[in-house]
Amino acid sequence: MSSVFLDGGFVDQNDARVSAFDAGLQHAVGLFETMHAVAGNESRVFLLERHTARLAESARELGLSDSLRAGALGEAVIETLKRSGLPEGSRARVRLTVTGGDLNLLQAAGAPNHRPTVLIQCQPATEYPEAMFERGITATVADLRVNPLDPTQGHKTLAYWSRLRELQSAARKGAGESIVFQVSNHVAGGCVSNLFVVLDGMLHTPIARGEEAEIAGGKPALPSPVLPGITRSWVLAESGLGCVRRMLTIDDVLDADEVILTNSSWGVLPVVWVEKEEVGGGSPGPIARDLRARWLDATA
Repeated sequence: MSSVFLDGGFVDQNDARVSAFDAGLQHAVGLFETMHAVAGNESRVFLLERHTARLAESARELGLSDSLRAGALGEAVIETLKRSGLPEGSRARVRLTVTGGDLNLLQAAGAPNHRPTVLIQCQPATEYPEAMFERGITATVADLRVNPLDPTQGHKTLAYWSRLRELQSAARKGAGESIVFQVSNHVAGGCVSNLFVVLDGMLHTPIARGEEAEIAGGKPALPSPVLPGITRSWVLAESGLGCVRRMLTIDDVLDADEVILTNSSWGVLPVVWVEKEEVGGGSPGPIARDLRARWLDATA
């Protein structure tokens, strides 16, 4: 039977339970990471250290916990993957969730004995139709607007309901994603992905949390509500192309030579329609195809 990691130990997946008073259940106080992995005796998780470091950093910044250690979380992830019961060499999806535990934030914030809930579970990787990558997808424009003054934006928190509703709406229209904008009408990204556009052979992407001061030349800058995606960081490092991080508009998207969405589940996904507007000539471009092939090789 598949084992689940829960608060320092392993339990059967059917016996994994958290308290009815857990802050994750009561108030969506928590963070999560979804990772792409290969199961078996030589289990490996793509960019594991970046995932665990991002979660631990967010936990500190948002006041969830100062006790999380990226290395220890990574070891638990690998051991859970080995105990998952998934076939040797199969692609897997690993979810690491950390919640506030039995914490009343108003009464016990910063309590020295507070222990967050840590849950790790594995399942087969989502199988996406190959046509999504060969033909590209349609993306809608979400009604949701994210606010850079919300300090939880730009972190992978449990508060995903608004994004999932937008994905449901997109699916009803036959679309595979929905593009979210900031309250300033600048692009934030997809509901569950980061966004790149290709203009004249160069990548452009929205400024993410943590990059504001660098882009502003060290000057005070408005916080970004954009998640610093792990696959996004891989593209920035491995594409071999120049990349401009800046505020993007809908015109930048519609006028792009290519539009690309990235996350840890599907990797690299081309967009060829935004609502009823064709982009990039209506078919995946060479940069999306190249990055997709390289991501598949890197995660094999």
